[in-house]
Amino acid sequence: MPNTLDRNDLRASVEAATGGKVTVLYTEKGQASYMYKVPRFNRQDIDSGLGNGTHPMFIMDGVEKNHRYIGVFPGTVRDGELLSLPGVDPEASRNFDSFLSVARANGPGWGLATNVDYTGLSHWCWANGFLPRGNTDYGRSHAQKFETATRQDGQSPGLSSGSARTLTGSGPAGWRHDNTPWGIADLCGNVWEWSPGMRLVDSEFQVIADNDAALSGIDLSAASTLWRAIDGETGDLVAPGSANSVKLAHSGTADYTLVASSGSEFEGIANPGTNPVSAAAIEVLKLYGLYPVGAGIGGDGIWSTLTDERVPLRGGHWLNGSRAGVFALHLSHTRAYSGSNIGARPAFAV
Repeated sequence: MPNTLDRNDLRASVEAATGGKVTVLYTEKGQASYMYKVPRFNRQDIDSGLGNGTHPMFIMDGVEKNHRYIGVFPGTVRDGELLSLPGVDPEASRNFDSFLSVARANGPGWGLATNVDYTGLSHWCWANGFLPRGNTDYGRSHAQKFETATRQDGQSPGLSSGSARTLTGSGPAGWRHDNTPWGIADLCGNVWEWSPGMRLVDSEFQVIADNDAALSGIDLSAASTLWRAIDGETGDLVAPGSANSVKLAHSGTADYTLVASSGSEFEGIANPGTNPVSAAAIEVLKLYGLYPVGAGIGGDGIWSTLTDERVPLRGGHWLNGSRAGVFALHLSHTRAYSGSNIGARPAFAV
């Protein structure tokens, strides 16, 4: 089995070209995958409303990590493995469990970019004053229509027909998370991305602690015993179905219940309960990307269906316009759903 972290000529050239931001890791079958090395950062350095300490993106099984590897590009499947490669059609039309399976087939340490990964990246972008654009209008940016990428169906940017996925990383630097040619591409638009480690069950928010969902051997099934609700008074992670757990509704003033109509702005989530969600619990919700970190996060949307288990998608797709973005959260599909506008991104845990 190849050693994932062995250096070779391709890796050396990529690291030299990107100043070490991007590297190449190898899968069980020896296939290359282009990965961004995200350095650890602190909660308080993003915003005081997140508390103190290491951001949960970098905490796995109680251990703080110095960095996290995230696919530079949405994943594509080659020989039964999920790879991050430039200039290809992102894989789509697979359900959650299928994407998780091909990501874990890469070998130990591999999996999907998680809900907490997307949250950490969105927090970093917001704190750095740049929210990336992307394929949000059939191959172009809805906000700056001169920004285009190569459509996989061969059609012209802006033509409102066809499956307007764009080839990975084929957009401009403004479609990268750090506004440079070497940043993480396509976090806004193109395809929605499955993001394990969080779910909505009969309107109750449930999470897996910290970034434990990144661990390649962890149980992410619907029946996993690792799922925890969030106590609306204390912010503690508690058993699903516990009294005072935080829920989501489309209207009303129920206790410990956030309110956002489906398709509305994520930034507009309200906390109108007769007994509102406490400040301590809001802090926890922010850390899991379930409440706005602050003002000025754009018009990114939140969608939800409040029955059964709904597994999150992040980022938006090619026709979501202003509702796509790094904070966009879709909680309307079951884990069995698939579509031509839904993909996923590989990640690696050290």
